[in-house]
Amino acid sequence: MHCPFCRHDDSRVVDTRLSDDGLSIRRRRECVQCKRRFSTLETSSFSVVKRSGVVEPFSRDKVISGVRKACQGRPVDDDSLALLAQRVEEKLRASGSAVVSTSEVGKAIQPFLRELDEVAYLRFASVYSGFQSLDDFQKAIDSLRADRKAEEQES
Repeated sequence: MHCPFCRHDDSRVVDTRLSDDGLSIRRRRECVQCKRRFSTLETSSFSVVKRSGVVEPFSRDKVISGVRKACQGRPVDDDSLALLAQRVEEKLRASGSAVVSTSEVGKAIQPFLRELDEVAYLRFASVYSGFQSLDDFQKAIDSLRADRKAEEQES
């Protein structure tokens, strides 16, 4: 890290704090040469490779936008969508990969959307899982019913 004042290439960390969103770190540094202090904000880069090959930064807003379409007309509020997008990002970051494909993002969305709204999940899964026939829908519905039955038996 170069000092913004004297351009010396060494500094020491005086203080470290997580930012409000928890996705970046604010560090207070002191230049070892001129002794002046400055702050840095560190974030990890996390990118998505689109089908066209274009790489762009991960965007929670794009996750929300895509899921919102599946939730159209369903009783799902904006806070729930924001939480879903946060959980998806955390899951993808936990994988340890700095670059993921759009299909991986779609797969990561599905379990959280399934918990949120089953109808929206079916709409979304039909696109991302590439449902080809009514049998694909039926298998997904049967899986939802089996999971619901298992949850009821546990309670």
